[in-house]
Amino acid sequence: MNGRTLRVALPGREYDIEIRRGALGSLPAKCRELMPKAERVFAVTDETVGGIYGGRAVSSLEAAGYKVRLHVVPAGEESKSPEKLVEIWETMAAFGFTRSDAVVALGGGVVGDLAGFAAATVLRGVNFIQVPTTLLAQVDSSVGGKVGIDLKAGKNLAGAFWQPKGVLIDPDCLETLSDGTFSDGMAEVIKYGCIRDAALFRRLAALGGRDGVMSEIEDVIYTCCDIKRALVMEDERDTGARMILNFGHTLGHAYELAGGYKTWTHGQAVAAGMVSAARIGRALGATPRETETQIREILEQYKLPEKIECPSEIMREAVSLDKKGSGSSVRLILLKALGEAEIYPIERERLLALAEDVR
Repeated sequence: MNGRTLRVALPGREYDIEIRRGALGSLPAKCRELMPKAERVFAVTDETVGGIYGGRAVSSLEAAGYKVRLHVVPAGEESKSPEKLVEIWETMAAFGFTRSDAVVALGGGVVGDLAGFAAATVLRGVNFIQVPTTLLAQVDSSVGGKVGIDLKAGKNLAGAFWQPKGVLIDPDCLETLSDGTFSDGMAEVIKYGCIRDAALFRRLAALGGRDGVMSEIEDVIYTCCDIKRALVMEDERDTGARMILNFGHTLGHAYELAGGYKTWTHGQAVAAGMVSAARIGRALGATPRETETQIREILEQYKLPEKIECPSEIMREAVSLDKKGSGSSVRLILLKALGEAEIYPIERERLLALAEDVR
């Protein structure tokens, strides 16, 4: 199958997003095409993905003549840490990695963020390819060049903008996901419908669940990546239009923090964050009641939570560290209507009061 390709046309940093069933098998050819001088491939994955795809990826790369090192980290948000980053740097150095060699991020969002940040920083920056294997990573985190790690104070507080040389998306990888992990990714898919594409939102509601989405998965992934591609090309550094991608994330990050990054997945936290943002939007007169209802109904369809409890002190901590903040205010993302997002500057204290009111 030929699949579909999107071009992220950033001057001097152009790359393609290739969406094709069976694409994982073309990883060696893609490395050769995009990084013709590479002799070594340093692949980062986690224990779950490595157990399914790691051996196949290493064998195919070695058969193509590469020296390969597969670096496996524990599955989960805890691996997005300074300690794991240093571990990768040191392992790369021991491997004899050079600036002409290639990094491959094989896994979900945690692996993509961690491997991407290692690529951005080792030897002052080397090339890497994103090979996302979860729905969340395929539609969101693998595209756009945001890479980073978490600090004890909060999520994604150390990072960089470092665009990949390419993104290789194989929808067949989604067949091995648990229902919970698939639903986790659906939160980000639903988000795209909320912020930019009401037709996509209605389509997802009609598809009804995992089986329906998988029957049209290549087109669903393409639609989401196309929305993100356009926003990244307009605002690579996330200072304007790209911020709407953070709908549900300001409070969502607080919910993740409240659960110690273990109780709630990123997608679950974003789902509840979208409902909270819709309720706050209603309180501010920005979001129609009908929009909140539609979001709650579709989250129920896809088995995602609409509410997560968060202690006030943790909410305050998370909002104070929000990267969309400026001085005493935060740029909150609200919906004027389904498919139409706006950036709404609001004082932190007022946001915290409203978040408490809509609990």
